[in-house]
Amino acid sequence: MFKTLKEDLNAIMERDPAARSKLEVFFLYSGFKAVRSHRRANWCFRHNLKFLARYISQRSRHKTGIEIHPGATIGKGLFIDHGMGVVIGETTVIGDNCTIYQNVTLGGTGKEHGKRHPTLGNNVLVGAGAKVLGPFTVGDNARIAAGAVVLNEVPPNSTAVGVPARVVKVNGVRSEALDQIHVSDPVALALCGLEAKIGTLEKRIKTAEEKVK
Repeated sequence: MFKTLKEDLNAIMERDPAARSKLEVFFLYSGFKAVRSHRRANWCFRHNLKFLARYISQRSRHKTGIEIHPGATIGKGLFIDHGMGVVIGETTVIGDNCTIYQNVTLGGTGKEHGKRHPTLGNNVLVGAGAKVLGPFTVGDNARIAAGAVVLNEVPPNSTAVGVPARVVKVNGVRSEALDQIHVSDPVALALCGLEAKIGTLEKRIKTAEEKVK
């Protein structure tokens, strides 16, 4: 547990330009406090101390504004930035080195039983206000844009944008930038492609007309 907490601290120091020291992060960052409390609550949950687990998680919710069910599985290096309004459901699984911004919900749709919350792979970024709802997988290195509502699987190395979310490939390359906004819009890309094709066809028609004359 202590090794994991150290990795959580290091992850925040690496990814947050506003973090000035590990001491500041440890005592003042609500996201780190919430994850730290969850590690304890999850240990209790797995050892059938369900009431104590729930008590720890609810106490953390009141102090940080971040609600993480004690049954959720969270890997190392999770960075919850700002954090207010984040909700993480019971059967959620979060991989290593993920980043989650404020007002994010990793929840269910109310239709499923058993595994009913999403699974996030490694190095996933979820932008502010995004909702990921259902028992599907968001692949490694995926990015979910701010405000997106994701209801279906997101492949690795891709970006999901819009309501409901549409998936755009990012050439299979992980983006190191924690940019929630400037992501490719599939509709805009399609329109640009059509515009280029129309331009090419107009040139060919003009050339053919000149030959006829």
